[in-house]
Amino acid sequence: MTHAPSSTLFHNPATLPPPVGYSHVVQSRGGRLIHVSGQAARDADGALVGEGDFTAQLHQCFLNIQHALEAVGASMADLVKLNYFCDERVPQVDLRSVVVVRDRFVNTQRPPASSFVVVKRLVRPEWLIEIEAVAHAAAIEGSDA
Repeated sequence: MTHAPSSTLFHNPATLPPPVGYSHVVQSRGGRLIHVSGQAARDADGALVGEGDFTAQLHQCFLNIQHALEAVGASMADLVKLNYFCDERVPQVDLRSVVVVRDRFVNTQRPPASSFVVVKRLVRPEWLIEIEAVAHAAAIEGSDA
């Protein structure tokens, strides 16, 4: 299998405020656009990881995204968008701590576009964070993927 060319361009226009740890605009050309459903802090058996520990749950969410991307021949370097959903019960979420964990997984020179939303509750009361992801990877020639 060979990979067809694709390109991802990251833009931070001077007409927008300076971004801190994200890109304002990500443009994808060619290749595969991969959507990863919201990932919570559950291991491969479905068990909660890090009960009551925001940082541990955040780390597990990123591990799950990594596993999902690897399953389709993509990687964390292909991320172009992250949507974070944080339970309002998490006191004073320090976005710097979010960035520290995230930066263990993403290309910090080309950070993905990002949104961070505080919600009333997630699907399960023990979940503190859920993350959706979009990646842009090279097309696989000779495949529908």
